[in-house]
Order: sequence, then C-alpha cells, then structure tokens
Amino acid sequence: MIKSLLREGCGVRDISRVMGISAKTILSRIIKIGRRSVPPQIMEHGRSFEVDELWSFVGSKSNSVWITYAIERKTKQVIGFFVGRKTRESIRPLIDKLLLLRPKRIYTDGLNIYPGLIPREIHRQFQYSTNRIERLNLTLRTHIKRLSRKTICFSKKQEYLVAHLKICFWDGTCNKGMTVHHS
Repeated sequence: MIKSLLREGCGVRDISRVMGISAKTILSRIIKIGRRSVPPQIMEHGRSFEVDELWSFVGSKSNSVWITYAIERKTKQVIGFFVGRKTRESIRPLIDKLLLLRPKRIYTDGLNIYPGLIPREIHRQFQYSTNRIERLNLTLRTHIKRLSRKTICFSKKQEYLVAHLKICFWDGTCNKGMTVHHS
C-alpha cells in the first residue's frame, strides 16, 4: 500500500493519515523497501545513456542536494544515481559504472564536469540530447512532492530521499508510466 500511495504522489504524512499509522513507521518501511530495491543488471554493451541532475533539499530548505542519475536511452530505465554535491568526484562513480558497459554514446547537458569524465568519442553534449531524461525529471517532480520546485516538502534525512528514489526507480512504483520497456 505504501508503494501505491507513493506512486500517487502522497507524502509521508499523507500516507500516515490514510493508513492510520505513525509517520515514523512509514519512514522505516520506506527505508526497508528501498533497501530491497536493486538497480537493473545490464550486461549488453553498446547502449546509449543520458545523464542529468536535479536538485532537492535535505534537512531544511537551506540545504540543497543534487540527484544525478543515468538512464538507458531506449528503455528509459534508470541505471544508477547518487544524492549529494554536484562535483567531479561525486559524479565519477556513476560515469565509471556507465563506462564499464562500453556505451555507444553518453548524452549530457551543458554541465562543465562531464567532458573531463566521459571520453570525447562517445560523449554528446548539445541542447536536445537529453530530452528523455529531462522529461523524466518533470515526471519525478510531478509525482514526488519533495522534488517539486516550489514546495514546502523536503526530506529530513538523505537516507529517506535515497530510499524513496530507489523505490521509484527500481521497485516499479514511480516508473509505471515513466519507463517504457519496449520501443
């Protein structure tokens, strides 16, 4: 039921009220479900990926964090993500994961960090190269209150945000309607 309510864009307090249990219990269940959610195992080489970032808040509205993630371009499946600062060191593990898959192309926006991490021959960086992931950003912001641009909602702890994203990306909750498995 928690996953269904998350899919509908309900916040923790909304879910707590509907289910008649404490917000603390809801948060602990979200953490447990998130721990069981695992990324897809992609073994096929030569795929194309898009990488982008969006921001949220953790702890307070004065503490912004970045969610950087990668999708496989054809299926729109989220391959990996991290929550933290937008630096070369924090983005490197995600890019390294993609490079292990020997991609045909990696598409990014204009962030100046990417050219130093992605080999020039596979990196594409131009205005319309990240349409799919930008659309997913919009869908995420629509379905997850704590990701909305103008909101009073934020995650009290980073682990709650990470667990919620894992559930959305890998447990079939938020990606219903966001992910197309066949093109």
